[in-house]
Amino acid sequence: MTTRARQFAWFAAWLGLLAALVATVLQTLDVGTDLRLFLPRAESQRQALVLEGIGEGPAARLLILAIEGDNPVTLAGVSKALAANLREAREFQLAANGAAGVPDWLMRNRYLLTESFDERPLDTATLRAALEERIQDLASPAAPVLEPLLPADPTLEVAAIGADRSAQQEPRTIGGVWFDAGGRRALLLAQTQAAGFDPDGQERALATLEAAFRDAAAGTDARLVISGPGYFSALMKKRTQQETAWLGSLATAGLIALLIAAYRRWRVPLLAPLPLATGALAGLAAVGAAYGQVHGITLAFGFTLIGVAQDYPIHLFSHQRAGIAPDANARELWPTLATGVAATCIAYAAFLASGVTGLAQLGLFSITGLAVAALATRFMLPRMSGEDYRDPALSQALVRAERMLSLPRLAGPVYTAAMLLCVAVIALAPGPAWQDDLGMLTPVPPELLAEDARLRAEIGAPNPRYMALVSASDAESALRRLESLDPGLKSLAAAGVITGYAHAARYLPSVERQRFRQSRLPAPGALASSLAGAVAGLPFRAGVFAPFLADVERARTRTPLTPAGIRGSEQGALVESLLHVRDAGARAVISFTGVADPARLHEWAAGQNLLLIDLKNEVTGLAASQRERVLACLAAAAVLLVLVVWIALRDPRRVARVVAPVSLTTAVIVAALRGFGVPLDLFHLMSLVLAAGLGVDYALFFERTKTDREERLRTLHAVLVSSLSTLMVFAILSFSSIPVLRSIGVTVTLGVFLNFFLALAQPRARAA
Repeated sequence: MTTRARQFAWFAAWLGLLAALVATVLQTLDVGTDLRLFLPRAESQRQALVLEGIGEGPAARLLILAIEGDNPVTLAGVSKALAANLREAREFQLAANGAAGVPDWLMRNRYLLTESFDERPLDTATLRAALEERIQDLASPAAPVLEPLLPADPTLEVAAIGADRSAQQEPRTIGGVWFDAGGRRALLLAQTQAAGFDPDGQERALATLEAAFRDAAAGTDARLVISGPGYFSALMKKRTQQETAWLGSLATAGLIALLIAAYRRWRVPLLAPLPLATGALAGLAAVGAAYGQVHGITLAFGFTLIGVAQDYPIHLFSHQRAGIAPDANARELWPTLATGVAATCIAYAAFLASGVTGLAQLGLFSITGLAVAALATRFMLPRMSGEDYRDPALSQALVRAERMLSLPRLAGPVYTAAMLLCVAVIALAPGPAWQDDLGMLTPVPPELLAEDARLRAEIGAPNPRYMALVSASDAESALRRLESLDPGLKSLAAAGVITGYAHAARYLPSVERQRFRQSRLPAPGALASSLAGAVAGLPFRAGVFAPFLADVERARTRTPLTPAGIRGSEQGALVESLLHVRDAGARAVISFTGVADPARLHEWAAGQNLLLIDLKNEVTGLAASQRERVLACLAAAAVLLVLVVWIALRDPRRVARVVAPVSLTTAVIVAALRGFGVPLDLFHLMSLVLAAGLGVDYALFFERTKTDREERLRTLHAVLVSSLSTLMVFAILSFSSIPVLRSIGVTVTLGVFLNFFLALAQPRARAA
């Protein structure tokens, strides 16, 4: 078999292996989207509640809808039709628009839910006063709404229950549905089944919503405006995918053109991606085997992290020349290449110990991918790369480039002074050093966030910051505890400490309370006698209140409501969002709105032995905790990285020539960001690790050349091609509209520039 035939056979076999890996990964790959995997693990009950509330709480599932573009009467009709469609959709738990009408479950169970008769009896005096009020109501504009209710509910308990649960400030009503203050947009609230941090589930819900709106708005000019965390989550996913796809395509085209220009061999663009592709597939398989699921961010950002593996075949091709077999070339480069790989893997190992599942997945993916890509470059790529490459050391253009790129050698004192200057800038820079507000990383445009705030203000949607936690042995005990707290909560609202509150017992009283209310209802004979006395002399025809008598009797003997019994209903969805029953017990949440005096609220909670949670502070604390742990892991990784370089080089001066440029680059990047008032976030830290991996690679290969002029030229060629290929990706990312991608792009771009030029400026013996 000829040499070319053997090379082609190896190439075909490698492609076959990749195809088999792709098929295996596609069959077993389960991609997750829950962004909480990139938050720290909860270490306390308080943190567990915060993490659960971020993605699964009712506020995170709430979509705020506005219908505009037509006259109010038409918009009201569209609102009613849309709400009806959403109530039938399995992707939604709730749909509310203020429309007139009483839910069936409320009518059936109103005497178990109302507190009207907890203190006063349902007797002749009570009924007489209620009927006299109804006479006045029937003479008012509300008569068409109230008249159908009177035969079954003369005391209007459904209205009393609704008033007790209503928001402090109701939206304006037109045609029986909510509108904004100007009467131009109909407003709705919809709560999804999917968690707020489930972009796939939110996408399905939004698709259902849009289809339901098209059906409801057919033949009108109405338009739908959507806002809320779930909508933003789906928007984040879509925008990130669109930008990364476009930027990735542009970078790939640029890389192919660069490889052709740098090596002028058709085989290089075909062979160079193979180690990276093999490593990526191996990384996916490893993460899938270890975690059972691969997060979407691991896929997106993991490929970015292992992009340094693209440098491995570039070093092989740049050092290949006549007179040396490809395998011998790879063997000669391997000690330096392996040291760089080991150092980079150690840096990424910090993610494995970060305590964050998403980061641990990234670490495992990157370490596996880099190791496999390096081994593929060493043992597989030489079998098909060939020897017919032009030696870069013979290129006059490269000689001129070296002359242009020559820099003064930076001695130790210069490095020390530069490091001290960077430390001073970092310490004295104004503004916060760290970005702990996760909301600042959102790609959602500011105008959409402003629209969300306006809609929330119009509709009175919950945006709670403070929550209290009630723990109990079971659901019944939790509901009883909530009922015991109600007088104090009402006092807080009356005193202006809060404007409102919500808890499960406001929607579902305890069984004990329901049975008490049943005991307060009069027997049929007594109630009929009281009703006869109340009606005497009033203009109501005989027998009109027969439905009322029947409903009270049914209420007296009805089985009390329980969380399990109402599961799947509208009321059940409300209760489940505020009362969580687990095998170990029950946990109820009291949600507060309009907290005007946090100190008094804390004082009240402490007096009731309740855990009061400030969600904003807790989320900030979680982010800070995550950062501190990652920083500690990175510090340990830095020590291990130096140790690996020491083991490989065994010379303090040589180790310093590798470590110093990388250290100074990291310090300069951090100082530059802080100097411009940019607070650092988790993505800056991950990008610094990537930049450090590139810097170690550059410095190791330049240090390897010693006084060999030709070898130095080959290394310069390899590092130039590597640097330009990396810049093609990250310089483009620097202009992304998505903060996360922009942070990565800016940080790595700075790192590539600084690592390249500082590696060139290493103090070393001059070439002979």
